[in-house]
Amino acid sequence: MAKFPEADNRWFKNVFVCRKCKTKNRAPILKVLAGKISCRKCKTKALRPKRKK
Repeated sequence: MAKFPEADNRWFKNVFVCRKCKTKNRAPILKVLAGKISCRKCKTKALRPKRKK
């Protein structure tokens, strides 16, 4: 995976995955927690952070 902090930020910072359709979305974490961000594809608000393997 990422070997330096800049690459780690590009891959994982503010990236969320829809729990329903598995689409990746980039949004600020405070808006996601407040429920203001929804998935572009299926319009659900169920988002989770991208997992670091």
